[in-house]
Amino acid sequence: MAKVAWIGLGVMGYPMAGHLKTRGGYDVTVYNRNPAKAASWTKQHGGASAPTPAAAARDCDFVFACVGNDDDLRSVTSGPEGAFATMKPGAIFVDHTTASARVARELAGAASARGLSFLDCPVSGGQAGAENGVLTVMAGGDRAAFDRVEPALRSYARTIQYMGASGSGQLAKMANQIAIAGLVQGLAEAIQFAEHAGLDVAALIATISKGAAQSWQMENRWQPMHAGKFEFGFAVDWMRKDLAICFEEAESNGARLPATRLIDRYYKQVQGMGGSRWDTSSLIARLDDTALED
Repeated sequence: MAKVAWIGLGVMGYPMAGHLKTRGGYDVTVYNRNPAKAASWTKQHGGASAPTPAAAARDCDFVFACVGNDDDLRSVTSGPEGAFATMKPGAIFVDHTTASARVARELAGAASARGLSFLDCPVSGGQAGAENGVLTVMAGGDRAAFDRVEPALRSYARTIQYMGASGSGQLAKMANQIAIAGLVQGLAEAIQFAEHAGLDVAALIATISKGAAQSWQMENRWQPMHAGKFEFGFAVDWMRKDLAICFEEAESNGARLPATRLIDRYYKQVQGMGGSRWDTSSLIARLDDTALED
């Protein structure tokens, strides 16, 4: 059995690492910036915790990470306390952070110089997908390294797709977030329209969710949208962080994102309403605020 470490025990990483231990059967050493969270994880799942990424990753075959952004990722991989310093030759670093394609390529190069492999493997499915072990993984990097680590990924993923060279996983996640932004706005407008028209919203969704309008967002987010409850999913702050990555990449590759930029502006308005930590379905809340401009 491979020696494994996990870095980052946030709302996604905590259950993912748990599945790696309980479903995958791996002996997992964890590191978290807040050691109390690591202590909680080891109390629940067993395994061990370490005081630094380097200590967690020492002589590991696979090191997994799920942290906040590009700079967080650099901090847990690089320098004397970073994971790259102690991973054994031939080991694989699997990054589940939603980050830029640029940092994925940068760290893939740094890993290669040390005889390591780096895979950018962002996920989709949100906190519920992580807790239930049914995430979607989009992978970029060396194909042989991906093939080696894929069985471990299946501990917490239902769908896994290799997308291509380093950075390709992150580019796929950007496309995912662009698509979601439009879906959520369309669903918000449809529900508000139905409410104003006096339709039975539950009956409406039961009908149109079986036709061409069907989507995961519709089936999983219509009820909290209709109820005005926004504590069930991916936070607005996180979505705006992800969309900023999309816009930066689009500026370099020439893609045009007019609708996505408009919806990002709507999310900025939601933040102004005090909704920074509301989930992304809160777009419907700004439709009900007549002081906000479309």
